[in-house]
Amino acid sequence: MEILSQSLTNGLTTTTPRKKDIDPKENLWSAILSEVQTQSSTKLPSNKSVLVLGDNASGKTTLIAKLQGVEDPKKGSGLEYAYIDVRDEYRDDVTRLGVWILDGDPGHNNLLKYALNESNYAHTLVILTLSMTTPWSWVEQLQHWIKILEHHIAELKIEPEEKSQCRQRLVTVWQSYCDTIDELDPGSPIKRTNRLSSVDDDLDALPLPEGVLTTNLGLDVVVVVTKTDYMTTLEKELDYRDEHFDFMQQWIRRFCLLYGASLFYTSVKEDKNCDLLYKYLTHRIYGLPFRTPALIVEKDAVLIPAGWDNMKKINILYENMQSCKPDDDYNDIIAQPPSRKTVSNREIEVQTEEEQAFLTRQLQLLQAGQTPTRGESPMRSQSSAGKTTPRTPGSGGAQGSPKKVDGKLNPSTPSGEGVLANFFNSLLHKKSGSPAGAGGGAGGVGGTSPNLPGTGISPRATTNGATVGTGPGDLVSASEKLSMRTDAAMELDRLTRSVKKDLDFGSAQSDC
Repeated sequence: MEILSQSLTNGLTTTTPRKKDIDPKENLWSAILSEVQTQSSTKLPSNKSVLVLGDNASGKTTLIAKLQGVEDPKKGSGLEYAYIDVRDEYRDDVTRLGVWILDGDPGHNNLLKYALNESNYAHTLVILTLSMTTPWSWVEQLQHWIKILEHHIAELKIEPEEKSQCRQRLVTVWQSYCDTIDELDPGSPIKRTNRLSSVDDDLDALPLPEGVLTTNLGLDVVVVVTKTDYMTTLEKELDYRDEHFDFMQQWIRRFCLLYGASLFYTSVKEDKNCDLLYKYLTHRIYGLPFRTPALIVEKDAVLIPAGWDNMKKINILYENMQSCKPDDDYNDIIAQPPSRKTVSNREIEVQTEEEQAFLTRQLQLLQAGQTPTRGESPMRSQSSAGKTTPRTPGSGGAQGSPKKVDGKLNPSTPSGEGVLANFFNSLLHKKSGSPAGAGGGAGGVGGTSPNLPGTGISPRATTNGATVGTGPGDLVSASEKLSMRTDAAMELDRLTRSVKKDLDFGSAQSDC
């Protein structure tokens, strides 16, 4: 017999089976599961990624390291993988944003399939990097990487509906862009709302401006110009003026319009726009707030979010162009300077010789220099070469009066020995007694003495510092005698050093 329960509350009578008393519990668990599912859908997704493309030395690795907060970046090769920690402070949620960095070498282009494929196409943002150090190569680099990207996307087997949705999303970003800064409380969680890409106002969306998204890849693209601190160098060394930078900016902004891309001028060295780039990436990928409007006042810190720019705003730059026109060929205005080709002008690197080969060569030179004549040794030949002209005391290489050589000297006598002969002959001319006539009267001549035996040279008498010969010998001044003695002393010192070095060389040869 079925047992019924009756309820008389508020005058109502109901009859329900007892087995359904558990329904409230089931409804409670269903409500909890539903709430958890709803909360999980609001968390930051973990399948998002960024693909960084650009030539070598364009600053890709350094830029990503700055966004990571890494001070010492390590450059790899091929296809690098890194991640950036992303935190939602208002919902206390953390996730990791994957980053793929493709090497600029064309031989690594086949690795692009691992970074961008059918599974992550709708969840990937592309960064194209350029360097301010080589502005004359911007056209070539952008066209090169865009062509590779277009060709790769065309080969992906993506569902037409998915690709259409991705393209429509980019159109909506431009149509719904709002340049009004939010007036919400900065601490309010409502900041999580995507202000710049809200899709709630589709009914009021404006048509795309002229020349915008003519090539829709279905991917968010951010063009980043790195190393903008190099602008000062361009001004000093290559005479770049403001109109050159305006011409470069208008060209690249027109390029960004074609692909619906954003534009950032950054400098890791001076920390310009790096934090804003990080916030903008999290805004476009995760919908986090981004409140910074477009920045075009500072030429080295330009910031133009997708949806803000149009041709009318770009036309403002044309007012500052006097020597060029917007339609001029880019490479005619921003031409590569010939002086940049410094690779061939580098100093030739000196290769050190192997130690044993060096010692062997020195041994051969020593053996070749050993001859019976002592004067032909390497050290003596070098010193003799320096003795071709008589040296006189003085500074700055001043040449004194030539020396008088005694007629009895053998003409074949080496110059060094001739100096010694002159020195010893001067000793013979010296008087044995005290100087005669020293200070003895004005212009007077001192006493004389007989000639020295066996020399044929008479002694000298001094008059006011001058030396006068009274015999058949030549007249010799006091300064010449001083010079002669100085040269003799130097020759003796040179001979001493030469003998010592010859002994050292002989010892070294015996050791070898």
